[in-house]
Amino acid sequence: MSIVEKFDNRSVLIWGYGIEGKSTHNFLNKFCKTSRIDVFEGKPEEADFSSYDYVIKSPGIPGDYPDEKFTSQTELFLEEFRIRTIGITGTKGKSTTSSMLFKVLSNLISNRVILVGNIGIPCLDYYEEMISDDQAIAVMEMSCHQLNNVRVSPHFAVFLNLYEEHLDYYKTFEKYMRAKMNIAAFQVPGDKVFVGESVPRLDTRGLEYRVPEFEEKKYDLKILGQHNQWNAEFVKKVCVSALKLNESDVISEIEKFEGLPHRLEFIGNLDGVDYYDDSISTIPFACINACRSIPNIKIAIIGGMDRGIGYEELIKFIKEERDIMFLCAYATGERIFEEAGKPFNCKKVKDIDEALEVTLKYVEKGDAVVLSPAAASYGYFKNFAERGDYFKEKIFGKKND
Repeated sequence: MSIVEKFDNRSVLIWGYGIEGKSTHNFLNKFCKTSRIDVFEGKPEEADFSSYDYVIKSPGIPGDYPDEKFTSQTELFLEEFRIRTIGITGTKGKSTTSSMLFKVLSNLISNRVILVGNIGIPCLDYYEEMISDDQAIAVMEMSCHQLNNVRVSPHFAVFLNLYEEHLDYYKTFEKYMRAKMNIAAFQVPGDKVFVGESVPRLDTRGLEYRVPEFEEKKYDLKILGQHNQWNAEFVKKVCVSALKLNESDVISEIEKFEGLPHRLEFIGNLDGVDYYDDSISTIPFACINACRSIPNIKIAIIGGMDRGIGYEELIKFIKEERDIMFLCAYATGERIFEEAGKPFNCKKVKDIDEALEVTLKYVEKGDAVVLSPAAASYGYFKNFAERGDYFKEKIFGKKND
């Protein structure tokens, strides 16, 4: 049954009216002959779900809703197009890997390729393209929130890595992990999933390919970091093992990829000092990778909203990397500073503004400075992009886009 047929003469409640909720509303009005469409933005106890045939829930709304009347854009899209979908998830690297794969496929295959999902493009915005071209392929970045409660998995799946994240939303790591694992939980024989070493064994009927980490530089990338070498390895595996593309052609296209904003992005040199924006860093693992990726690093600005994740690994790294000065801002910065025992290479600062003032006292020509917070931006900025743009503006007087 197509999505359009599913909603024929049915009453629908759109729960949540952000980017995805508005997209859902547009889709229903354009393609479906529903009997009723309402929008609701309140708490579950304030809604009368029983009066609707379907409730299309936005991903940012927490909670488990196993009743079949509850669905989402992600689930609806997969119900109709899963056989032509490559889904990508992981705690870190989703956007870079999805964008890299999209670029490679766009340049190497004749099929139409679309990039949708958590990258910022609601998947139903491309419904018309998918039904008008039965050879079109969707590369879908999938967040834990989009995967939570889905009952369909993509034909090809990528599960990059798994670390503590979003504990303010899921409360336990186990619940967060279960949401992520839905990317392969409903696969069928003939499906494939490519999995990183940090991900536990999956319960899937698809064929599981383990992608080991490695220390050497395999690819001549335009983007920094060993973690991006691993991201590139996943892209190659999908293209060669799943899609049967020529390996040398795939590698050539991978090495042309120039990266995304706010992801270990070199934003410029001022007075002989290099500045990097890694505002996407919201967990310790990402910050550690950023510091290891910049050979001339002198200053790392860390800290943000405290969501209760553990910082033991980052604290150990701080104590080992005595040549890097860590400027600890906001709630988690203060927490890290205290839990680390106030080491000599850490200084507590109020915010990014004060961090940049202190930076000027320590950097010399040839040094590098990175904003890699290892924490969420919420409570201080609207999102990681606004945080990164603010960092750029404070240094260069503009966003430096």
